[in-house]
Amino acid sequence: MGANHSREDLELSDSDSESEYGSDSKTRQYEDEEEDEDNYSDARTTPSSIDRKHPKTPSSLDDVEAKLKALKLKYSNTTTTNNNNNNPTPKNAVKLYVHVGGNSQNSKWVVADKLTVYSFVKLGNANDSDDDENEGNEENQGNGESAWWVLKIGSRVRVKIDENMQMKAFKEQKRVDFVANGVWALKFFGEEEYKRFIDTYQNCLFENTYGFEANDENRVKVYGKDFMGWAKPEAADDSMWEDAGDSFGKSPEKETPLRVNHDLREEFEEAAKGGAIQSLALGALDNSFLISDSGIQVVRNYTHGISGKGVCVNFDKERSSVANSTPRKALLLRAETNMLLMSPVTDLKPHSRGLHQFDIETGKVVSEWKFEKDGTDITMRDITNDSKGAQMDPSGSTFLGLDDNRLCRWDMRDRNGMVQNLVDESTPVLNWTQGHQFSRGTNFQCFATTGDGSIVVGSLDGKIRLYSSSSMRQAKTAFPGLGSPITHVDVTYDGKWILGTTDTYLILICTLFIDKNGSTKTGFAGRMGNRISAPRLLKLNPLDSHMAGANKFRSAQFSWVTENGKQERHLVATVGKFSVIWNFQQVKDGSHGCYQNQVGLKSCYCYKIVPRDDSIVESRFMHDKYAVSDSPEAPLVVATPMKVSSFSISSRRLQI
Repeated sequence: MGANHSREDLELSDSDSESEYGSDSKTRQYEDEEEDEDNYSDARTTPSSIDRKHPKTPSSLDDVEAKLKALKLKYSNTTTTNNNNNNPTPKNAVKLYVHVGGNSQNSKWVVADKLTVYSFVKLGNANDSDDDENEGNEENQGNGESAWWVLKIGSRVRVKIDENMQMKAFKEQKRVDFVANGVWALKFFGEEEYKRFIDTYQNCLFENTYGFEANDENRVKVYGKDFMGWAKPEAADDSMWEDAGDSFGKSPEKETPLRVNHDLREEFEEAAKGGAIQSLALGALDNSFLISDSGIQVVRNYTHGISGKGVCVNFDKERSSVANSTPRKALLLRAETNMLLMSPVTDLKPHSRGLHQFDIETGKVVSEWKFEKDGTDITMRDITNDSKGAQMDPSGSTFLGLDDNRLCRWDMRDRNGMVQNLVDESTPVLNWTQGHQFSRGTNFQCFATTGDGSIVVGSLDGKIRLYSSSSMRQAKTAFPGLGSPITHVDVTYDGKWILGTTDTYLILICTLFIDKNGSTKTGFAGRMGNRISAPRLLKLNPLDSHMAGANKFRSAQFSWVTENGKQERHLVATVGKFSVIWNFQQVKDGSHGCYQNQVGLKSCYCYKIVPRDDSIVESRFMHDKYAVSDSPEAPLVVATPMKVSSFSISSRRLQI
């Protein structure tokens, strides 16, 4: 099964000729019929009667549009209209399109308004209206902590300005696309109008996100002096992105194919056994594991994916409480012969007071551990291995734990040299061997480790902190947030790249810098100072974002490498029923077409989508050892509650 690609082939242009937007006479006729309607709802269906009609002659509004383009008028920022012309031109004039047909072959852009106006309106609170007397432009500041900016376009669109709009700009076309109960496009009549809109939108977005007016002083407050390249990416030094290098192939061409068939080939698809899949534990050795609320299904690792062995171990209800909870996290360790299972205290909170140790070889829960420090029970939000390859260490007995304000290392070895088991009357206590309990304010959410055991932590405020393998007390580097909580984080084996997940986008950070001695280091090893590259964002285009519905990005990860000198090749994330894949090398390439003429942080929209029939639990690439000679990447495993599928990437690299 191939992968669906984001639809970027439906482009707008400056006229309504028959070569654009559905191009046939039926579409043109439909546009003319719709232009005077106050409600665009009819545009979501294609009238069958159009087949028997001929295109109408252009309306007078077409002539107005042509004259406006020829004059290249710069619209006033005032609320008055220009009444000196025979055809008065409203301020902030635009042409509005709506996308119909979803992702089907019949999808197209149709004109919603030939000539309308937009305005940026600041509302003081949820009860404020946006009547004409309250409408303003970029100078309307409003009052109150709960105030926010909205974008209003005629009578058809009214939307709060935030990342959920998924605004995408096309400078060459003087056009922006966005989501607001549908997918819309604004077409501007001149470059100055386009630029003014983009600048005002960026300022409103900053103010809505951080609560400060968008000026240099407040940007320093938000980002800090060392990270001004994040606030003004056009002035940032991106040389580290190019110098970081990679070990596979040359950089893709600047203009990449929009559609490539058969890049992904489905190899296996099997129904889950033993209940709905809750999580996925991929092994680097012989087996991987599907964890459900009733047991663990063992599957075999192959070069083309994973396939069931017919073995399903059910939790022992009489001897372990794990059968009465839903494991949320599974962690392999001790050469993948043991597994730690962690369940939340309640369904409403992700924190856990302890975990279960499952012996894979015997198929039994051998111990129930609890988290404790200085004689007091504590909770953990997340656990992970000491390093990227630690699960393959046969002697490993330690792992890392994270809570809202705690970062620590746990040791399962008993201090008295005795083996703990379930026969004991009391639950054994894990040993807190290293870590720090912060007083308040860190709001840790997620973490991951590099090959050498360095730690990256994502927070509720969007900050990403880097800790060396030797100290958990103070971060070597702390990257500022972009306004959205980090819900998941991953890092490459060499520690050079960090991938953070937010609800609406992924953030990719380069940790490399040159110290005062001229040596190249990562932010885990030293303070980066002001020698920091701007991050890059990975986003869905507005149409795919709308098709994904209200679902959020989850669990973005690099492909799996545990060998020095090897570079991860792809990135994968889930959103609803979609697995979304980016080519890592393409994202790093500064000359890539997505980055041309962009405003703000560079955003990459080139990806492949693997759709499923049900919401996806997890999508992950298998270990690099399962990449074969005719494939540049190990298989991708996609798990839904009732099925698990494996995909191989063909010998043609995933050109997106």
